Amino acid sequence: MNDPRGRGPIARFFIGLWDAMNFTRRLVFNLLFFGLLLVVLIALGSGNKVSPMLDRTTLVVAPEGRLVEQYSTDPASRAFARAVGDKSGGEVQLRDLLRALDAAKDDKRIERVLLRTDRMSFSGYASVREVAAAIARLRASGKQVVAFGENFDQSQYLLAAEANEVYLDPMGGILLEGLSRYHQFYREGLQDKLGVDVHVFKVGEYKSAVEPYILDAASPEAKEADLFWMNDVWQRYLADVGKARKIAPAQLAADIDALPQGIEAEQGDLGEYAKSHHLVDGLKTQEQVEDLMAERGVADSDADGGFRNIDLDDYLRRVDETLSPVDERPQVAVVVAEGEISGGNQPPGRIGGESTAELLRAARDDDKVKAVVLRVDSPGGEVFASEQIRREVVGLKDAGKPVVVSMGDLAASGGYWISMDADRIYADPSTITGSIGIFGMIPTIPRTLEKIGVHTDGVGTTKFAGAFDITRPLDPAVGQVIQSVIDKGYRDFTGRVAQARHKPVADIDAVGRGRVWSGAQGKERGLVDEFGGLEDAIADAAQRAKLGKQDAYRVNYIEKQATPFDQLFGRFMQGRAAAALFAHSDAARALFADLLPARANDELRFVRDAMAPGPGLPVKALAYCFCGI
Repeated sequence: MNDPRGRGPIARFFIGLWDAMNFTRRLVFNLLFFGLLLVVLIALGSGNKVSPMLDRTTLVVAPEGRLVEQYSTDPASRAFARAVGDKSGGEVQLRDLLRALDAAKDDKRIERVLLRTDRMSFSGYASVREVAAAIARLRASGKQVVAFGENFDQSQYLLAAEANEVYLDPMGGILLEGLSRYHQFYREGLQDKLGVDVHVFKVGEYKSAVEPYILDAASPEAKEADLFWMNDVWQRYLADVGKARKIAPAQLAADIDALPQGIEAEQGDLGEYAKSHHLVDGLKTQEQVEDLMAERGVADSDADGGFRNIDLDDYLRRVDETLSPVDERPQVAVVVAEGEISGGNQPPGRIGGESTAELLRAARDDDKVKAVVLRVDSPGGEVFASEQIRREVVGLKDAGKPVVVSMGDLAASGGYWISMDADRIYADPSTITGSIGIFGMIPTIPRTLEKIGVHTDGVGTTKFAGAFDITRPLDPAVGQVIQSVIDKGYRDFTGRVAQARHKPVADIDAVGRGRVWSGAQGKERGLVDEFGGLEDAIADAAQRAKLGKQDAYRVNYIEKQATPFDQLFGRFMQGRAAAALFAHSDAARALFADLLPARANDELRFVRDAMAPGPGLPVKALAYCFCGI
C-alpha cells in the first residue's frame, strides 16, 4: 500500500522534494558538526601554546569583577565568558592576582605594570590591603607601577594609591567619604502591615543580626559596636593612603570634612579636585596613558593600546608553564572556606557542613599533605554545619597535621567558630571578626491570615503537637524551649572558644555577646594571634610541620575537582580558534547569560533559608553576622 510506484506523479514530486530537503538538512548539520569538531581539535592542539614573551614588556593588570577567594562558577562557564568577552558578573581570585604581582617583581622581562583597579569590586579591606602590599613589594623591587582609572571608589583607590603615578580621566572623580553601615529595617512592614510576628531568641546584647526584623532602627548597642570597629578600620585606611601618597592622615580627614567647599572651589570638577588635593598625579584619558606607555616602553602598533604588553590572564598562563606537572615535594594544603555556612553539600562560594568537612578530611587522609591552612572569609551561618567543620580541624590536629587559619575580609560568628581550634590564627588588622553569639528566629502568621479571612483550628494529642505551626500563635512555653536551646548553643560557643584559646569562659563572654571587632581589636582581646596574610599563614604552617625552606615544599589548594568535560571545554575555549569563533557572537553572549548562577545574598533570602524547618527542633541555631562593609 505504501509502494511509491503506486503514487501519482504529484505525490512522488513532493515526496522527492521532501527527501532532498531532508538530505540537505542532514548534510548541513553534519558539516557544521564536523567543522566545529575540527575547530575543537585545532584549539586543543594550540590553545595552550603561547608565544615567547619579549623583554621590556608592560604587564597590564586590569581585572574586571569581584575579588574573591574562590571562584563560584565552573571552569567551562568562566572559559566561555572570557571567549565571548563577557565580563559581567566576573570574578578575580585573590591568589591569582597576588601570584602575578609577585612573579612580575622578579621577572626581568616585565619592565613596568599598568594598573587598572576601577573595574573591580571588593567585600572588605583585608584582601585589598593584601593586594596593596603586593603592589608595594613590586614597586620596591624597582618596577614602575602606573595606575589609571576613569573613576575610583575608596577600595579601588587604596590599590591605585600604591602606584608610582596615578592618573585619572579628566571627566572622572574620587570621593573619599568614610565607612558606613546602613540597612533596611522590616518590623513595621512585617508586623504592622503584613501581620507577621517575628519571634527572636538570642544571647548577647550586641548580636544585631536579628534587629532588622524586630526593630525600626538600629539599637544603641549595635551603633556603639559598629562605630567602634569601623573607626579602627577607617583610621587605618587613612594611614595607608597617607603613607602611599605622602599626605598626612589628618589632612585627608580634614579634606573630607571640607568636601563641599573643596569641590565648589574647583567649580564642581572632581578630577581637578583630586589633582589639587594630591590624590592623583595628573588627568589623562586612556589613550594618553597608552601613549605614555608606548613612549616609556616599546611601541607596537599591532598590540592593544599601541605598546608591547601582556594581560593578566596570559601572564598567569606563562607563569604556570614553569610549574612541573609532577611534584613529589611535601605539601601545605590550603582549603578555602568562603561565604555563608550551610548544611550539606554546597558549591564553591558557599561553605557546606559536609562539603567543606570533606575537603579537610581529604587533606587529613593525603600522606603528602603535612600541614593545612584554612582560609576563612565568612559571616557564619548554621551552628551545626560550623561544628562539623570545626571537628575536622580538630581531627587534622589529632592526626599530627598542624592547622593555621588565615582570616580574609570577614571571619565572624560561625566564621570564627570554624577558626578557633587552629594552632595559630592570622588576620589583617582590618579583618572583621568576633561576633561570638547565637540566635534563632521563627515567624508566626495568624494575624496575616486573619487579614484575608483565614483561620487555623484543630486538635493535637499533646500540648506541644503542632506547636511549631507558623499559622498558629507561638505558645510562650515553646518560646522557653527555644531560648533554652539558644542558651545552650551560646555556652557551647564560648566554652569551645575558651578551651581553644586557653582562657576562662568569663573572659570569652566579656568579648563575646555578639560583639564585632576589627582584626586589630580582636588581637588585643586574644581572639587573633598574629597579623599577616595568606603567605604568612602558609609559612607558619610549613614551619610547624618542619618542612624547611620555601622551595622544599609546595602549596596545594584542595578544592572540588572539575569534571572531564569542564577541563576539555576550558582548554578549547582558551584557544585562539575559540576566541575568533565566539568573541563577537551575540548568540554566544545570550547563551552565556544563563550559565552563571545568580548570587542572592540579601538578608531576607538568608533568613528565609535559615528559618526553613529541619529534623529535630524546627528552629535552627544560627551563628551569623551581618557585619560586612
